[in-house]
Amino acid sequence: MGYAETIQISTNGVWRDTASVNVDGASVVATGSWIRIARIHDEEWLDGPLAEPAHFVDELQRHAATLAADIFTYGQRLPETTPRYDYPMECDSVAAIHIRSFDEWWTTLPQETRKNARRAQKRGVTLSIRPLDDDLVAGIVELNNEAPIRQGRRFPHYGKSVEQVRKDHAAFPDRSEFICAHQGDELAGFAKVVYCRGFATVLQLMSRASKADARPANAIIVRAVERCHERGVPYLVYGKYRYGRQASTTLMEFKARNGFEEVLLPRYYIPLTAKGAVSLRLKLHRRTTELMPASALDLARRIRGAWYRATSAPASPVHPR
Repeated sequence: MGYAETIQISTNGVWRDTASVNVDGASVVATGSWIRIARIHDEEWLDGPLAEPAHFVDELQRHAATLAADIFTYGQRLPETTPRYDYPMECDSVAAIHIRSFDEWWTTLPQETRKNARRAQKRGVTLSIRPLDDDLVAGIVELNNEAPIRQGRRFPHYGKSVEQVRKDHAAFPDRSEFICAHQGDELAGFAKVVYCRGFATVLQLMSRASKADARPANAIIVRAVERCHERGVPYLVYGKYRYGRQASTTLMEFKARNGFEEVLLPRYYIPLTAKGAVSLRLKLHRRTTELMPASALDLARRIRGAWYRATSAPASPVHPR
């Protein structure tokens, strides 16, 4: 049985109280204004099998007064790439490495990628598995404060306090670990890897721009694949491979160079109201970025990046004590 609850979720780096319906331990939240789409919170990182989508639909209809939604979306997870349900379906583009053996993955990488991983070692990058302790939190604070603009947009974690950073990274403590790259005493980059049943997923990968020449991000990916192989985890997932209609991005190129491939996973969209049914037929449930041509998206990103760089006045960063 489901029940209403209020949970905190982080949106663009800001934590907010959010209405939710808990269905067998999974929290369902809804977003959108005119068309409300319900989805399982942290669906990509939950452990174990989820209830059948029909069960979620029944509970959402029972709690419609608590969580008004027009559509419920439900995605399959690796390794289930074959559709299981007879609902309206689209595909999620997921970036994944199928780890049969570490050596097999390593030998299929481009020569430049293997060279970058070796370069990290030659330039003094050391790797370690760390808990979220005071030293790591302090290092992440400093890394956050390196620049207020990242990848052409305002970086929402710039200027956050030690307490805020600790909260941002505290989820799934019993089945996650931090792979840290140091150059000397300085944190050059880190990845938070969450282990689920049948796969591991990179919740966040971040490196210091000033250390880019030492290739800490490449070294971190190598260690993440090693860790999956050591733990017998067959897949490493790193977010989406393709976002909307993007033809190519620097992030997509980084993933491809490091052995990630596009895997298409079924995602279902189940109408809960008459408005939801009409919206699905007219494709109104899709985001604007999923409908725009790739050339228009690229132009918009470049304009946005130029605007942020021209107008952003850096806030005073918080320094750990």
